[in-house]
Formats: sequence, structure tokens, C-alpha cells
Amino acid sequence: MTALEPDFIRRALRGPLPGLAAHLRMSLPGRAHAPLPRPDAREASVLLLIYPRQATLHFVLTQRTEWLGHHSGQISLPGGRREPGDADVIATALREAREELGIATEQVELLGRLTTLYIPPSNFVVHPVVGYVAAQPVFHPNAREVAELIEVPLALLLDPATRQLGPLPGGGPNAPFYRIGKHAVWGATAMVLSEFEMALRNAGAE
Repeated sequence: MTALEPDFIRRALRGPLPGLAAHLRMSLPGRAHAPLPRPDAREASVLLLIYPRQATLHFVLTQRTEWLGHHSGQISLPGGRREPGDADVIATALREAREELGIATEQVELLGRLTTLYIPPSNFVVHPVVGYVAAQPVFHPNAREVAELIEVPLALLLDPATRQLGPLPGGGPNAPFYRIGKHAVWGATAMVLSEFEMALRNAGAE
């Protein structure tokens, strides 16, 4: 069994998660703690969907359309706010994936969850969910929400060269980000991916 297989990922997510340490390594300079959610913070979920493509595990990111308000144009995991009809945060992640990616989610197997993350600019408490499907999904992205679909080899996340430091879109101080092709993945998405990466490394992934 190679390290990057579903059973390995499931075991990696059962161990102690790196949490804040993983989030801070992809945060803006000077941040040293996790901000506390406001009393009126809303719940949201994102889905880190793992699947085989050409015999190699991948996950999917999206570039948000420019008109979506908070985080428009950014590279994100599929996800969104929890709706009253959602049974739990896992149901939210699956529903949002269906709506954004146009995929069937009945066969998604839950591998685990990552540490909850609060995002002050949008006032969301985000619950990252990690799932797996045994066959490459047939994607039909929602053009209203998704400007581009980005399929990423999981091994790329473990490549030290993928994590870089430099100016972010719009200027400001240098900050850490993941270089995925032509895209810079930063902010909350980078923090979630950082914890996933560290969990895999702590479990012995190479």
C-alpha cells in the first residue's frame, strides 16, 4: 500500500491534528493566534474531495466567479453556508459540492474532518470535510459560481516547492501561498490545505 491511498488518509485524519500550527504557517505575517468567532458568526462547510484520476489521487479546487461577493475570484474548495435543511455540516459540504460541481455525492465516503476555522472578513465558521470517491467524478460546474475547475494531484501538495512566499493579488505584504499551476492559493483555503498536508506528513506520507 502506498502512502497516498484512502485508508492511509483516513488513519492520518484520526490522529491528533496540527490545527492552529498548520493554519498559522499559511497566515499573514504577525498573526499568532486564532481569532474568536463573533456571536453572530454563520456556519459553513467545505469539501476536500479525493478521487483517482489516471491512477493518481487528485483533489478539486474552484476559482470563484468575480461577482460572488466575499472571496470572489479566489481559489477555493467547494463549499458554502449551512442551510436550515442541512442535517449537519457534512450534509452542507455534500450539498454545496453537488450545487457547485454538478456531481453526484451519494457515493462519497467520509474519510474525516479537519479543524474548524473562523474567517473574520466573511464572519463564517468553516468546517472542512474530507471525502473520497472511487472513480473520477464527471464534473458539470455551475457557471454562476465557478469560473474554473482545477484538478490537483495530491502529491503536488506534498512537494516542498509548492509552498511559496510572495505578494498576494492586490499587493500588501508577502505571505505564504500554494502555487498550483498559474494560481496562488492563499487565505482560508491554504490554511485548510496546510493542515491536510501536515496531517499526511505526520502520518508518514512522502
